Amino acid sequence: MNAAVLPHAPLEPAAVRSIIVGLMLAILLGALDQTIVSVALPRMAEQLHGFDLLAWVVSGYLVASTVATPIYGKLGDLFGRRIMLLSAIALFLIASLGCALAQSMPELVGARVIQGLGGGGLISISQTIIADVVSLRERGRYQGYISGVYAVSSVAGPVVGGLLTHYLSWRWCFWINLVLGPLAFLVSRRALARLPVPGVRRPIDYLGALLLSAGLAALLIAITRVGQGLPWNERPNLALLGSAGVILALFIVWERRAAEPIVPLPLFKIPAVALCCAVLFLAYFNLIAISVLLPLRFQIVAGVGADSAAWRLVPLSLMIPCGAFCAGRVMVKTGRYRPVQMAGAAIVPLALLAIGLVDVHSISLTALAMAAAGLGIGLQFPSSLVAVQNAVPPHNIGVATAATALFRSLGGAIGIAVLSTILLASLHSGAAITGTSEVGGAMLHSILGTAASADAAGDRAIRALAEEAFLRIFLVGAAVALVPFGLTFLVPDSTLSARIKTEPESPPAGAQEGAGLARGRPS
Repeated sequence: MNAAVLPHAPLEPAAVRSIIVGLMLAILLGALDQTIVSVALPRMAEQLHGFDLLAWVVSGYLVASTVATPIYGKLGDLFGRRIMLLSAIALFLIASLGCALAQSMPELVGARVIQGLGGGGLISISQTIIADVVSLRERGRYQGYISGVYAVSSVAGPVVGGLLTHYLSWRWCFWINLVLGPLAFLVSRRALARLPVPGVRRPIDYLGALLLSAGLAALLIAITRVGQGLPWNERPNLALLGSAGVILALFIVWERRAAEPIVPLPLFKIPAVALCCAVLFLAYFNLIAISVLLPLRFQIVAGVGADSAAWRLVPLSLMIPCGAFCAGRVMVKTGRYRPVQMAGAAIVPLALLAIGLVDVHSISLTALAMAAAGLGIGLQFPSSLVAVQNAVPPHNIGVATAATALFRSLGGAIGIAVLSTILLASLHSGAAITGTSEVGGAMLHSILGTAASADAAGDRAIRALAEEAFLRIFLVGAAVALVPFGLTFLVPDSTLSARIKTEPESPPAGAQEGAGLARGRPS
């Protein structure tokens, strides 16, 4: 039997604002740590003597947070959002302490994996809570705030990490969580006290959670290895990809039989859910990849330092929350989400094409193109999320929201892997020009050093080769960004309700699952 959600009176605006503040703090913690360490990695490896595990300081967190996201969504539906969010914050803070105190690279990577398990809950649960307290029509505005904080935290992470590492220590990339985290915990604990909680306990799909975690972990580890420059057909990668395929196939078979599946597969028969998850996947495919690769372009081609390269991301960082805010305001005013989605999806491919074609030395034109990309991506975040929440029954809002977070994370991981592979392959083809036979990340470091010290002719050759490689990346990104534009025409359009969705009296499980999921009509 499905859990009944205890009825609750609509919250006062002051209470809603208090909840939003707590959620924004939680999102800030989870999203910032996805990228905050990227600039500090060389210093970490130098002090901890572990260059061979360097990439996993970032990848370990991303893999763990992605794997944990759908599980938190389901557990939030079962046990209540408040207890799950507070548990995620506590786990995140304990792991942050472990990262700050790490004395070796294996210790740091292990703590980062645990930190990612907490970070996945911070993001997915926070976005779900808005559905419990805000009507669909108003939800776009608040989801815009949350999406803006998430996107800005992801893109601004390298800037913050660089400043902390330069002026304090790389360990402050983690100590800062112990400053912000307790505040997020206390604010969330108090603000979320009035959230609805499940009135019926249901069984937990432990086997489904195990299969999903193992399958996604194998897939993401393989993708990450490819993105680090290792051949996709290397034996360990083939073994990981094969294992991922078998385990995820078993997961699908099991979920069709489970009494209380961790991911109800009928959700993806709802057109709005499937299409909007695809839109978010492709939006993050480009966002995370360009936020990581653009600083490299500025350093190799424009010849600026790491700190200046990070600051040049500011137009992208600022326009994402602007886009999310505008999307929320338009949805509140019109009660519709698809026109906002379509506008954002139309802007992004043009902006990425402009980024690739504009001379990187033209700071103003590059900033304008990056701002346009940020605006387009920002418009897609809250509109896609609200469309999903609008399409599912109330008792599945948590797992549906977690599904959007899962596809965002997968898009980011796969985007980095695919575009990094294209970049590395393009640079490796010009090994005679770059003067290095190395591959992967080591080749990028060598090229950065060569570009800084080469004579005038060699310097021009390296920069020309790199610019051609980066142009290829942005052309691929623009082509990928055309797909969401086509998908938005297929997303069902509807008018958002001004009421908060609430769970009806508990009907028989089969009746509600069959009627609510198969029908898939927005309320």
